[in-house]
Amino acid sequence: MFFPLQKKFLGGELANYLKAPWFWAWSNFDGEHYLSIARNGYEQGEQAFFPLYPLLIRTVGRIFGGDLISLNLAGLIISNFALLLALYGIYKLLKLDFEEKIVRLAIIILLLFPTSFYLGAVYTESLFLALSIWAFYFARKRNWFWASFLGMFAAGTRVIGVLLFPLFWIEALRGKGKKFEIKYLWLFLIPLGILTYMYYLKIRWGDPFAFIKTLPGFGEQRSATPIILPQVFYRYIFKILPNLNYSYFPATFSTLMELIVSILFIVVSVWVLFRARLSYALFLLGGYLLPTLSGSFSSLPRYVLVLFPAFLLFAKYLARTSLLKRILIFIFLGILLLMATMLFARGYWVS
Repeated sequence: MFFPLQKKFLGGELANYLKAPWFWAWSNFDGEHYLSIARNGYEQGEQAFFPLYPLLIRTVGRIFGGDLISLNLAGLIISNFALLLALYGIYKLLKLDFEEKIVRLAIIILLLFPTSFYLGAVYTESLFLALSIWAFYFARKRNWFWASFLGMFAAGTRVIGVLLFPLFWIEALRGKGKKFEIKYLWLFLIPLGILTYMYYLKIRWGDPFAFIKTLPGFGEQRSATPIILPQVFYRYIFKILPNLNYSYFPATFSTLMELIVSILFIVVSVWVLFRARLSYALFLLGGYLLPTLSGSFSSLPRYVLVLFPAFLLFAKYLARTSLLKRILIFIFLGILLLMATMLFARGYWVS
């Protein structure tokens, strides 16, 4: 009713979308690429999409027949099942250190975050969140095989999964008298997730770093050359905002959300260094900084969904506020989530 349909980047393409928008809308934009990779394999320009998720879609999709409808259904099943595993993993992990109230608040804030609809869409957010959360849980339990095994798959899902390798070494060496143990060698499984993909890129396209070099094709503000954070803020404040068409709500909404999230999470990333475990703090900081190296905040509101330490700190803050204030914040977040979901479902870029 409120947003005219945008006819590009629709899941299943326009004809399928018009028949069942409730089914295909969840694979808009990047979802199309994951379905294409699952169906046809990688094509030029799609190397930025890591392989584990489309491989799972292809495997599960064959159970239902292997056609495009089956693949989309498989993607939705995988994402939503992974979301349930992720939420349970967040509960288990945070309960190691915090009371029930804070743990539940962290989960509520995550689910009400304005881009949380991506956790149920044909995107990698929920799969990566589940893998990384449970990897952290097993690392805290000092079960290094399962921490490394899940970390390997996380690194085959999103590039920031490789951060788990140094972070788990920090976890390993902070306990047991800080002595090296042979079982720590399992941690070398983690980089295999990204190294295997880089080897495939080398064999197929002759460039193991093709997943970085294709980034400019996914937004005019993206760069394959690392750009430091102050430059990105400068670009938004002095280049993008003054030239933004504020009469066009979808662009205004997404751009302002990008900037607000970027400011909020850099503040939280610094704050967490003094308020959380070192491995949690560095995961948040690294997970925030790595996407900004492309020179844009354009997907940041979605990327931060997997940075669970931030939601832990939000929960700790809200736990000290009044019930009325919490309810008002939840309502505000819910409204933003509703607006973002409507825009995405109608074919508008959100994050």
